[in-house]
Amino acid sequence: MHAPTAVDQAVLDLTTHAPSPDGRVRLTIRGELDISAVPALERALRQALARATRGVELDLSGTAFCDCAGLNALLAARRHALERGRTFTIRSAGPAVRRLLTATGTWPLFTPGEHALNHDEQALRKEVVQLRRAMQTRPVIDQARGILMATFALSPEDAWDVLVRISQTTNTKLHVLAGELVGTAQNGGIPEAMRQQVKAVLATLPAAPTPPGGEPSSEDTA
Repeated sequence: MHAPTAVDQAVLDLTTHAPSPDGRVRLTIRGELDISAVPALERALRQALARATRGVELDLSGTAFCDCAGLNALLAARRHALERGRTFTIRSAGPAVRRLLTATGTWPLFTPGEHALNHDEQALRKEVVQLRRAMQTRPVIDQARGILMATFALSPEDAWDVLVRISQTTNTKLHVLAGELVGTAQNGGIPEAMRQQVKAVLATLPAAPTPPGGEPSSEDTA
């Protein structure tokens, strides 16, 4: 029987369930995984891993938002689990998490079918490379989010959603897209083609906000 134990609800609803008979511990995460939530997330992940004798399963079906900081924490926890001979998988995930992991190419690392322990050195090296890449590209992605927030009056969550969706629809890696956006913004404003892409994504979001004034200002298009 899984008796849930509250771990930390200051930032997220994090619940660590009692180990199952086969030694797996399930961690349920509800809320938003951004940089402010990382300390609470890391504590919960360490506790879950310490209680597990076989592996950790994540229930992210109630996770409404996840950015690069949250992804870095998950990648680091998975690497630590593998080094200790444990599995680290995602049991279920909501659309926001799926989009992020798909866009960054990390979804296969967490798929529920990946139950067998993988001690292959090449796989561990690949994990380290992906973690480093995510850490290196986070600053430019955060800059791109800031530009979208300021230009289109978006929340941090909507700005992230816009980046991820454009990345998917244009088949462009997330950090490459962010770099292009930052570069063009520094060189005279966001191009009209990219503005139209942003507006197309905003039109699909619930209660999509409209840009200030509805149209780019003359200053933006100058």
